[in-house]
Amino acid sequence: EQDARVREIAAVLKVPPADAASRVASLVEERRKLERELGDARKKLALGGGGNAGQDPLREVNGVKFLAQVAPGVSPKDLKGLVDEAKQRIGSGVAMMVATADDGKAAVVVGVTQDLTGRLSAVDLVRAAAGALGGQGGGGRPDMAQAGGPDGDKAQAAIEAVEALI
Repeated sequence: EQDARVREIAAVLKVPPADAASRVASLVEERRKLERELGDARKKLALGGGGNAGQDPLREVNGVKFLAQVAPGVSPKDLKGLVDEAKQRIGSGVAMMVATADDGKAAVVVGVTQDLTGRLSAVDLVRAAAGALGGQGGGGRPDMAQAGGPDGDKAQAAIEAVEALI
């Protein structure tokens, strides 16, 4: 019975049965590589501002630079790196990324540059965003905080909630 399964797998892979294991291993490695490339492309798209229909993600609010992006499909674990890059890009200000997932949930990270942490706390800002996303809480440090919520459709409302506090 096992030989029949191996022959069936080999037929699907279009290789001789003896080569089935190495073909599966190469396919798994190729998939990992493509997933990494897709993740990198999504991060570049998020930083480049692909999803905002021509709207510049960087604006000024009460004298503070505010860069906010919705990043569909970006992994929540990649958001901190994106916010760090955005903070470096703006020099002084607030950076925010909202990742929306296929399941409708959202993750949000807010970063405040060091020169503004006396005036603005990323924790307070991310809690406002979490509330808009239907979540509660959120936490981190005054310069970087994260939260999530079940309602990813309200990503723009989360950005507006943070903007209102700046």
